[in-house]
Amino acid sequence: MASQPPKTAFLLTIFATVLIVLLGAVRATAAGEARIAVFVSYDAPPMEEALAGFKETLARQGIAAVYEVYPLQEASGRGHRQPRAVREDGTCLILALGSLALEAAGREAAGIPVVAGLVLREGDIRRVRGSTGVFLEFPLETQFAWLQHLMPEARRIGVVFNPAENRATIEAAGKMASRMGLELLTREVATPPELPGALESLANRADVLWGISDNVVVTPQTAKSLLLFSFRNRIPFIGLSTAWVKAGAYYALDRDYRDIGRQCAELAGKVLAGADAGSLAPVPPRRVTYSLNLKTAEQMKMHVPSSLSKAADQLFRED
Repeated sequence: MASQPPKTAFLLTIFATVLIVLLGAVRATAAGEARIAVFVSYDAPPMEEALAGFKETLARQGIAAVYEVYPLQEASGRGHRQPRAVREDGTCLILALGSLALEAAGREAAGIPVVAGLVLREGDIRRVRGSTGVFLEFPLETQFAWLQHLMPEARRIGVVFNPAENRATIEAAGKMASRMGLELLTREVATPPELPGALESLANRADVLWGISDNVVVTPQTAKSLLLFSFRNRIPFIGLSTAWVKAGAYYALDRDYRDIGRQCAELAGKVLAGADAGSLAPVPPRRVTYSLNLKTAEQMKMHVPSSLSKAADQLFRED
């Protein structure tokens, strides 16, 4: 076989070397991208906000990522897209937004670290091995500090709860209230029919009625009883969300969902740098917003300083 001229052989060698370097660079770039599976419980604005905050913050940390998004339910509640086996496609992290997504991550993870957001309680995250994240429930100290800020004259806090679900929470709340100069008036109920009687026993004692996450006491089915009691006795109700405030609760604390996504990305950055997700303690939202119902305040003869209404994230009032 005829040999290549020296100059041609040299040029071919240079070309081959450059090609190898370029291919290596492409492979290095691909290898340097974090493959992240995003499990989303359902299509909703808070999920979209959290994911946007996650992506922008991870990019700001200089972490290149490829995302595979799995909405698990449509708004109608029908199944939408079930995640395929992420164990085999090089996924290095699962971002789980919402409780349904976290449950799916627990089934699919098999050693893949999980960062969760928009999940109600810290314990929900800790139950999934190898996971961390941002839970929605505000610490008791935060809740009572905001109560003192928004209702400085309130001292006696009434709360009705199901002991099977919330005994530990109420015990901790009683201790926290006492340390902060507040008094917690508690009533236990095991079934919804017990609720009206428990509420009436607080009628002339409580300054405010505190709503906590409770599958017996604070539900769409009990909303009418809670709000009627509140208005008849002029005892403001602290709702669980802006939707409760719109319905008649005096105020509710809420979250900045984009910032929750940012917090998740900060945890994800640590995990992608080598930290064990299970060793990173789940954290609450760091930014607190609130909504107020001025119509409720007026009907209950409550004075609301302009500084409080101006600082509210949402206001509800008569047109």
